[in-house]
Amino acid sequence: MDTQEQKRKTSKVGVVVGKKMKKTVTVLVERQLRHSLYKKVIKKRKTFLVHDEYEKCKVGDVVRIVETRPISKRKRWRILDIVGLVSRVIEPEGESESGGIKP
Repeated sequence: MDTQEQKRKTSKVGVVVGKKMKKTVTVLVERQLRHSLYKKVIKKRKTFLVHDEYEKCKVGDVVRIVETRPISKRKRWRILDIVGLVSRVIEPEGESESGGIKP
C-alpha cells in the first residue's frame, strides 16, 4: 500500500479493553470536544471491534487503529501498531472486580 492511500484512511488511538474473541480486540477510543453552546469540555467514548491478525495485543495496550474494508458485520478497523502500555484498564460502568456487586 502506498503512502498516499494510507494517509487518506482514518486512524485513531485507543486502549484495548477486551480480548474475548479470536483475532479480534475491543478498543476504546476517547476524544474531547467543546460543547457548542456551553463551551464545556466533554469526553466522548466509543468502542470499536478491531482485527488483530497476529493476536499480539493484550488488555491495556495503547494501539493505533486504521480504517479498512469490512471484515465482518461490525469489524471495519485493523491494528496498525502498538503504541505502548497503559497502567490501568478502564472498566465499563457497572462492572467491578467484586463480581458486579458494588459496596
